[in-house]
Amino acid sequence: MRDGDMSGEFTMRSLCDAPELAAYRDEPQQLPAGAPGKDGFLRLGFEHRDGRSVLSELAHRAPLLAQQALYYDEGMPELPHVMMICTAGGVLQGDRYAVEIIVGENAEAHVTTQSATKIQEMDANFAAQMLDIVLGENAYLEYLPDPVIPYRDARFIARTRICLPQSATLLYSEVLLPGRTHYRSGERFEFALFSSSTRTERPGGETLCSEKYVIEPQRSDLRARGVMGDFDVFANVLLFTPQGHAERLFAETAAEMNAKERYAAGATRLPNGAGIAYKIVGVDREAVQAQVRAFWSRVRREVKNAAVTQQFQWR
Repeated sequence: MRDGDMSGEFTMRSLCDAPELAAYRDEPQQLPAGAPGKDGFLRLGFEHRDGRSVLSELAHRAPLLAQQALYYDEGMPELPHVMMICTAGGVLQGDRYAVEIIVGENAEAHVTTQSATKIQEMDANFAAQMLDIVLGENAYLEYLPDPVIPYRDARFIARTRICLPQSATLLYSEVLLPGRTHYRSGERFEFALFSSSTRTERPGGETLCSEKYVIEPQRSDLRARGVMGDFDVFANVLLFTPQGHAERLFAETAAEMNAKERYAAGATRLPNGAGIAYKIVGVDREAVQAQVRAFWSRVRREVKNAAVTQQFQWR
């Protein structure tokens, strides 16, 4: 696992020029990288209208699309829930995806995925995704996709850029599984590359914080102490919110080492008063996701004075 530099502007071309991708520039035999059907695009725009938030803009290009907004949240009945969908059956070699989420002034939204993101086995090239999230004044977004599952020999790079004012709140979650743990004899940390970078800034261009991690299990031992050790699942949760909310939530979020549920978790303050970073590692997906959900519940109670609805069995 290596740290990296997040400075500079990012485009799909510059993302694909990342040094960790140097060994994976060959073209797939099936379709060239970024060919039609592999160049996905999705834009979601939310606005506050007539007392509630609505999905006011939806643009997409296959294989990405989104379900219409649903209002089933008992804790926040006016909150639109939108599921992002990939019709390709997973992320394939040579795929290039770009996703934009814009939440306007005073608007609220919850964005998730239809199911886990499956990064398929690869023998050529890599897959890449850019995510841009822009929030207006007093906007509120819960971005809580299902876990990412990188299959054997998968190569994936992601870049997330966040822009929000001091009055807005974003809860951002990324959960990484080790692979198909019940496939054949089990598949743990057999993917080739998982690279994820995040940069957050104010509307005026001031950089608040940045983070990048590069995971290459075929090059370095993730079981090493100080990396994953005996744990399989990693959750990276970022909360950007006004400092008063952040300080109260930080005081409520104690570091934990839970031997019974087999997870460890801890929070730290983000620089420049941006919010909180909350990290969780665990043996089982259920235990890690339960801690993400518990943190989400605290955030919603603090920021919106609302409860998180009981989880559906099918989710």
